[in-house]
Amino acid sequence: MMHHVSIRTADIFRAIAFYEQLGFIVSERFTAGITLACWMEGDLGRIELIQVPEPQPAPDPFGDESYTGYYHLSFDITAATPDLPGWLDNLRQRFATAHPEQPLKVLLPPMQQVIGDRVWEVAFIADADGMPLEFIRLLGKINS
Repeated sequence: MMHHVSIRTADIFRAIAFYEQLGFIVSERFTAGITLACWMEGDLGRIELIQVPEPQPAPDPFGDESYTGYYHLSFDITAATPDLPGWLDNLRQRFATAHPEQPLKVLLPPMQQVIGDRVWEVAFIADADGMPLEFIRLLGKINS
């Protein structure tokens, strides 16, 4: 079982505000060397945010086809909603209300994707630092 995923951020307070809109809540605050850090927990799991001193611009793993390394986090929201497009619209509205200065950036609007014998709804958004997050919802199994 995975314990958490660690995400480096240029501004931990902006990142906390972003992930709170996804349902995460700060469970622990701590320092890691000279950096500020926290664990956030929610129905989607546990993440660790670490503020990077003197950050450089984030890479573009979604847009750069030559990018190598961790590509994105993926959250299965099948149990959380019967409708990924509606869920995403609701998320956009929450961001517009809570953070009008930082609207939700959708990298890929909801679409269907067949993987193996299953059909999924898939959408990507960018987090507070521009890194891609995937949200998937199982639509069903293909009958063979």
